[in-house]
Amino acid sequence: MASPWTFTFLCGLMAATLVRATLNPPAVLDIGTEIIRDKLTQELEDKNAIAILQQLPLYSAILEETSGVLEILIQAVLKNIMWLKVTSASILQLQVQASASTQQLVVKIPIDLVAGFKTPLVSTIVQLHLETEAQATIGLQTDASGSTQLVLSDCSTSSESLSITLLRKISFLISPLANTVMKLLVPALPTLVESELCPVIEQAFNDMYADLLEVIRVPVSLGSDSLEFDILSPAIEDDFVQFNLEASLLDSNGTAIEWFNNSEASLTIPSPESTSFSLVVRQDVVKAVVVALLPTEKLVVLLDYELPELASPLKAVIEVISEEAAEQLEATQTVKIVTQNTPELLLSQGSATVAQQIVLDLYPTNETRRAFFTLGIEASSEAQFYTEDDRLFLNLNDISSDQIYLMNWAIKRFEPEILSNVTTEILASVLLPSQNDKLSSGIQVLLVKALGFEAASCSLTDDSLVITPASS
Repeated sequence: MASPWTFTFLCGLMAATLVRATLNPPAVLDIGTEIIRDKLTQELEDKNAIAILQQLPLYSAILEETSGVLEILIQAVLKNIMWLKVTSASILQLQVQASASTQQLVVKIPIDLVAGFKTPLVSTIVQLHLETEAQATIGLQTDASGSTQLVLSDCSTSSESLSITLLRKISFLISPLANTVMKLLVPALPTLVESELCPVIEQAFNDMYADLLEVIRVPVSLGSDSLEFDILSPAIEDDFVQFNLEASLLDSNGTAIEWFNNSEASLTIPSPESTSFSLVVRQDVVKAVVVALLPTEKLVVLLDYELPELASPLKAVIEVISEEAAEQLEATQTVKIVTQNTPELLLSQGSATVAQQIVLDLYPTNETRRAFFTLGIEASSEAQFYTEDDRLFLNLNDISSDQIYLMNWAIKRFEPEILSNVTTEILASVLLPSQNDKLSSGIQVLLVKALGFEAASCSLTDDSLVITPASS
């Protein structure tokens, strides 16, 4: 019999396994039902859905709904009709809403028709107003390979959603004929709409979905590199379609140099209820973007010529360390700045910091090969993310030397903190403008305009960057 200790150990092991099994995707894209509605509406317009409704063969549809003796009687009645056709058609605003069933959305397409028929019994056209509704569901379908995608299915219409009325009063002589035509249209029209319009609706959805996937997969330019997203899995959550995305960083040749997949890294997904879409990008992916935009660099500055206002303070500090060294400083004294490794991005609610390691050398002249000293500096800057139209920007505000180390020296040894203020000013005047210049082009977020918006906004959580439509 197992001991209580064994039971406790097994429970702990199962709990640890469950914790380890909680993985988060590199990015999550939520798209609201109003975007799906608008995109599907546009696709139906592009596929001339209204023209298809205007060409519905009402007369032949009535004949197909009759058979046997009834067919003979109906044909006798229809002999009094010279023609029967749709004279105008429109599709009212689509509705896309959550289904009572989980993982499904219901699409309702209201259809408004005016039909008319001509009879030799009267000189005017008898006009009918027909209202009906096509309905379909959007759900998830997994194929044999295990790939899941969104599909539109179960497109249909029924006589329960059909309303047929006369547009104006008619003579009692043709009232029986009009009533007969309306009764015949009750079973015929839903079948006709289902056979003629539903294939168009399904194709419109498929094309809309393909266009959406294409936009998601378009590489995001990061200077010479690019970031590419792809679908891990779709899901339907309440009134939103949610795409879990994987990501990869590509070099200038289009070769993947870094991959991002599901991991235990945290990802806070804000509630999407107040917005039409949101793109939430995990912190490690955002860091990779910053690294791509800010590669290591080497900067050389002739202080007396380029930053004379800092040359004098630097010389004053050198005099405190060694008067002999200060006397060796010439007009061509040179500062070399090299950024080491890759910058670190630290996110917190509403703010971000970029930390980086820097090596700074001071040479007494531009011809001297050996530096007076080499400093290692751990610096940080406030990272400001902001948007303009559909572009995302990053700007580094100020810079501080959090830690400073003396790595090498050819003059009297000294405590490096004595140079902290002047070196920070040099970094602010040389490194910061250079890095902000590299960031100045921003990143175009193609999804924004592809989903029907002109501008985006952004925000930060403790572990992600969130992009949403800009409030109007």
